[in-house]
Amino acid sequence: MAIPPPHKGVTAKRPRTGRYPAEMPFPAVTFAAFLALFPAALGGASPAAAAPATAGAPVSDDATARFNDLVKAYDAWRLYEFPDYALRRGVRDRAGELTDVSLRGIHKRQMELSIMVEDLRAIDPKLLSERDARDHALLVRDLSLSTEGFRFNGWMMPVGGRFGPHQEVVQMGDLGTFADEADFVAYVKRLQGAPGMLYDTIEVMRTGLAAGVMPPKVTLVAVPSQIRAARMGMRDALRKPFAKWPASVDAERRTQILAEFDAALDPLDTALTQFEAFFADEYLPKCRDSIGASDMKDGAAWYAHQLRVHTTTAKSAKEIHETGLSKVARIRAEMMQVIARTDWAKADPARLALPEQERFAAFIGYLRSDPRFYCKTPAELLERYREVCKRIDPKLPALFGTLPRLTYGVREIPRFMAPTQTTAYYQPGSPQRGEPGWFYANTYALDQRPTYEFIPLSLHEAVPGHHFQIALAQELGDAREFRKDLDSTAFTEGWALYAERLGIEMGFFEDPYDDFGRLLYEMWRSTRLVVDTGMHAFGWPRQRAIDFMMANTALSALNIENEVDRYIGWPGQATGYKIGELEIRRLRAEAESALGKGFDIRRFHDAVLLDGPIPLDVLEQNIGRWIEKEKVRIQAGG
Repeated sequence: MAIPPPHKGVTAKRPRTGRYPAEMPFPAVTFAAFLALFPAALGGASPAAAAPATAGAPVSDDATARFNDLVKAYDAWRLYEFPDYALRRGVRDRAGELTDVSLRGIHKRQMELSIMVEDLRAIDPKLLSERDARDHALLVRDLSLSTEGFRFNGWMMPVGGRFGPHQEVVQMGDLGTFADEADFVAYVKRLQGAPGMLYDTIEVMRTGLAAGVMPPKVTLVAVPSQIRAARMGMRDALRKPFAKWPASVDAERRTQILAEFDAALDPLDTALTQFEAFFADEYLPKCRDSIGASDMKDGAAWYAHQLRVHTTTAKSAKEIHETGLSKVARIRAEMMQVIARTDWAKADPARLALPEQERFAAFIGYLRSDPRFYCKTPAELLERYREVCKRIDPKLPALFGTLPRLTYGVREIPRFMAPTQTTAYYQPGSPQRGEPGWFYANTYALDQRPTYEFIPLSLHEAVPGHHFQIALAQELGDAREFRKDLDSTAFTEGWALYAERLGIEMGFFEDPYDDFGRLLYEMWRSTRLVVDTGMHAFGWPRQRAIDFMMANTALSALNIENEVDRYIGWPGQATGYKIGELEIRRLRAEAESALGKGFDIRRFHDAVLLDGPIPLDVLEQNIGRWIEKEKVRIQAGG
C-alpha cells in the first residue's frame, strides 16, 4: 500500500485556529487569477513547452498559452495550499506552516478546484497539441472526480484507524531533512501550529456528526488508545531531529531553538488530551454501527463513485464481485498444487488424501502455528526484509531499461500505531530534498507476520513495486508536475501487485512455501474484490467478510480483521489492486502475442512506467501505440 500524495485530500494542517461558517462565500474569479496571489517563489517551474503540432493539426497558440498558464497556476496552488507537499518538492518558503484543514480551508479549496475545472473545460482540447490535449484530459478527469465526490461528504470523516492528525503530528520528526538552522526553526513552527490542526479537525468531525456523516464504529474502537499512546510517546519521538545538529548552528542558537521546541510541547500535549477526550466521549459513541457505504445517505452513489476513482474504470460492483469470485477459484486450484510440493505434504501421504477443504485447512493451520515461519524479535524481522531487498536489487537491470536514482530503506512502523496498521506500507521519498523512500514493516504481534510473506511484500512495497514506480515518476524531468503523482490507485497498486509476480521471473519462488506466499498475496487481493463489494454494495456483515478471507487465505486472524476494517473504512480502494494488475498482465500478453520473439520485457516495462501514473484506459492506449512502434523497430532490425 502506498501512502497517497499529500495534496490529494484534506488531511494536512495549519498553524492557526479559528471558527468559520461552512457557507462562507468566496469571490468568483478565474483560477488563473489565483496565480497572482502567490509569492513569486512559489510559481513553480514552468511546465514543459507544448509538443510540436501533429501535421495538419489546428493547434492554437492562444489555447496552448491558456492551458500552460492554468497548469502553472495549479502547480503554484498546490505548493501554496499544501506546505507539506511543497516541502517535499524542495520549496521551503512556507516550511513552517501547515495546511489549513478548517471548515473554511476545506470549502475554499473545493471552490477553487471547481473554478479550475470550469477554466479547463473552457479550453477546446482540439486546439491543443496531442501531448497537451492528453494532459488536459487527464487533469480535467482528475479534478472533476475530486469535485464530484465532494458532495458525498467523505471529508467529514478525517480520522480512522490508519490515519488522522494524531498520527501525523507524532511522525513529524521522521519526515523532512534537517540540514541547516532554517529546517529546525521551520520544524518548531510546524509543531507550534499542530494544536490548531487538532482543534480544526474536531470542528470538522462535529460538522459530520451534525450532518449524520460518521464512519463505522468498528473501525475506530482502537483510536482513543492510539491517541493516548501518541501523546505518551510524542516528546521522545519529536525530539529525535535534535540528536544531530549541523555544524552551522552555534551553541547559543541551539539552546534558543530547543527552548522554543520544549515550549511547544505542552500546548500540543493539551490538544492531544482534548482530542482523545472528544473522540472517546463525544464522537465514538455516536458513530454508526453499520459498516456498508450503501448504508449512508446517497451511499450507493458514493460507492459507485469510489469504484470509478480507484479502478479508473466504469466497472460495476457486480462485475467486480464476480471477477473476484472467478479469480479466487483459479488461485485456489494453484494453491492446492503448491501444497502438494511442500515437505508438509510429503511427510505424510495421508494428508494428500484428505478432501480438498480439509487438506487446505490443515495446511493453513500448520502455517499459522509452526515457529519455523516466524521471527523471534522485531530486529530479526526488519533484517530479514532488508536481506530480501538486497537479493532483489541485482535482478532489476534484467527486467528494466530505466532504474530510479532515488534510494530506499526499510523501517519499523511506529509502535503506537502498529496494532491497527496493515502489514506494511510505502512512504515516498523526495529527490528534491534528498530523502529516500521508506518501506515500513509492522513488527507488532510477530506470531502474525509469517516469513513466507516477505518476498512478495518486499516486491510490492519496495522494488520493483511502489518505490520503483513512484521514484521513476518523481524523476520524469520532462513531465508536468501533476503528471508525476496523478491519483490512480489501479495503476500504482496494480503495478505493485504485478511486481510481485515478477518474482517468478527473478527465480524467487522455487521454494514451495515462498511460492505459496506469492499465491497467498494474489488470493488476498482477489478476495478483496469479493468482500469490499460484498460489504459496501450487497449487505455483507463484517463477520461474513472475515470468514470468507479466513476460508480462502492463509493470512493470520489479526491481519484479516485489520484488513476487513480497512476496507470498511476506505470503500472501494482495495478493489484497485487486482483490477489494475489484471489489466497490466492483459496488456503484456497482448504485446507478447503481437511482437513474438521481438518482445523485449525491458522496453515493455519502460513503456508502462515512464508516463507516470495514469488511468487504465490511457495505459491501454499507450501500450497500443507502443506495440505499433515496436513492430516498425523490429521490422527495421532495431
